[in-house]
Amino acid sequence: MTYQISDTRVRSPRGPDIRATLARTAQRARGIFADYGLLLAFFAGWHVASVTGLLNPAVFPPLDRIGQALWNGIASGRLVGDIGISLQRAGLAFFAAVALGIPLGLFMGQIRAVERALDPILQLFRQTSALALYPVFILLLGLGEASKVFVIFWATLFPILLATIGGVKEVDAKLIEMARTFGAARLTTFRRVVLPASVPAIFVGLRLSATTALLLLIAAEMIGANKGLGFQVMNAQYNFQIPLMFAAIFLLAGLGLAANWVLVLLQRRLCRWNTARH
Repeated sequence: MTYQISDTRVRSPRGPDIRATLARTAQRARGIFADYGLLLAFFAGWHVASVTGLLNPAVFPPLDRIGQALWNGIASGRLVGDIGISLQRAGLAFFAAVALGIPLGLFMGQIRAVERALDPILQLFRQTSALALYPVFILLLGLGEASKVFVIFWATLFPILLATIGGVKEVDAKLIEMARTFGAARLTTFRRVVLPASVPAIFVGLRLSATTALLLLIAAEMIGANKGLGFQVMNAQYNFQIPLMFAAIFLLAGLGLAANWVLVLLQRRLCRWNTARH
């Protein structure tokens, strides 16, 4: 019996291709600059103009002073409580609007007679500013948490409701007809065809409502509140603590960006079949 010994050579793993790595890094840097270059230039111009006196530093303080005020407010816990109460108010209103707006929108979008009957009053309330109705809500609910949450809920309800109705009405009728041709029941057609096709439009409404919730949150907390980021903005302005005022404003902007980012990720996970980029 003969044995054949194969000649095996141990090869060391190849090192990373430096040129390819540098090319990828440069491409990533160009992408970041293309996306955020203008924003970075804006903040850099703000800081330089404030430091050099082109802008009044008492009104537009340098970014390092704003960052210091933000750090001090968070480290001392002063802003942490404001963030918590603001998130609680906006979150309760937003989720209540979602819980009512999406089912009602799906119902109205499916049954055209109901949609036609409710559309005039819906358009009337939609065109009425929530801030204009805020005094009415205060008279009904008082200056406590209920009126603040309700005015945010009122403003955030309509983007979700109208987007959901529009999403249902824009479902391709051929898809519904095809499902019924194959014997699908009405509930099955709704669950398998109408609802998935409406999800992208619903998420558009959710993102608009999240932004609206934060906008109304500021106004609600500026009236009759003693806690929250909106109150902190007004209180800092009254006491001429301008860096702290801008710190609270940037926190509100950050919360809005974070909410939008979460909704975009959730939309991409639930709408993997949708190739459109949001």
